[in-house]
Amino acid sequence: MAEIHHFTYGWFNPVVAFLMAFLGSLLGLVCTARARDSHSPGRRARWLGIAAVSIGGTGIWLMHFMAMLGFEVPDAAMRFDLTMTLVSMALGVIPVAVGLFLVGWRNDTPPSRIIGGGVFTGLGVLGMHYTGMWGVRLGGEISFDPALVIASAIVAVVAATAALWFATTVRGWGPIIGAATTMGVAVCGMHYTGMAAIEVKLSPMAGPVEGINPFTMIVPITLLAAAALIGIFFSALQAMTEEEFDRARPEQKDNPDAAWTLRQVTLAAAMAAPTAEHTRVR
Repeated sequence: MAEIHHFTYGWFNPVVAFLMAFLGSLLGLVCTARARDSHSPGRRARWLGIAAVSIGGTGIWLMHFMAMLGFEVPDAAMRFDLTMTLVSMALGVIPVAVGLFLVGWRNDTPPSRIIGGGVFTGLGVLGMHYTGMWGVRLGGEISFDPALVIASAIVAVVAATAALWFATTVRGWGPIIGAATTMGVAVCGMHYTGMAAIEVKLSPMAGPVEGINPFTMIVPITLLAAAALIGIFFSALQAMTEEEFDRARPEQKDNPDAAWTLRQVTLAAAMAAPTAEHTRVR
C-alpha cells in the first residue's frame, strides 16, 4: 500500500475546513430560525433555501474540499475529475435542502420526521464525500476499509440528525453558536473518518493522470468560498430588510409575498421621518 498524507500543509487545512463548517452551519441555523418565524410560505421557502446553500454548500462541500487539498499520495501525481467534483457539490446541497424542508416547513415537527430527514440527509452527505473521493485520479487504485466506511456513515447520519434537530429548536445567539460549533466538529469528524478509510495501491504501469491539478484549484475554491459566504449574507440581509418593510405595511398582512415598489418604500420612509423627528424633539 502507498503512503498517504492527510495533513500535507500541517494544521492549515483542518483549521480552515472547520471554519468553513462552522460559518456555514452558523449562517444556516440563523436562516432556519428566521424560517420558523416566517408566516408566509414564500418567505419560509426562501429562508430554508438560503440555509440549505449555507449548510450544504459552504458548511459541508467547501469544508470537504478545503480538507481534500491537504490529501496527498507522495509517490503519485494526483488530479481531480471536474464532473465528479461538481456532482459531489450537488450531493452536498440537495439532500440538506430536502432535510431542511422536511423538518422546517412546519413549526410542529415530530421526532420521526427529524430522524427520517437525518437519515436521508446523512446518507446524501456521505454520498457527497465518497463521490468526491471517486473523483480523485492517480496512478493506482483507491479502495476503502469497510469498517471505517460504516463508521463514517454512522457519524454522518448522527451529525445530520443533530443538525436538523438544532434547526428546529435553537434560538438565540448563544445556543446557535454552540450548535454551529457542534455541527462543525461533527462534519469534520465525518470527513476525516471517511478519509482514514482510504487505501491506495499504486500501479507501476499507470500512464499519465488526467484531470485538474489540486494546486490550480486553491485560488478558485478560496474565491468561491468568499463569494458563497458574501452572497448568503447579502441574501439573508435582503430578506430581513423586506420582512421589516412588510411589518410596517398594513396591507401586507393580506398578501405577505407581495413585493414592495420603489414608490411604496419612498412613501414609507417619508411617513417615518416626522415620527423620528418628533421623538428626537421630545
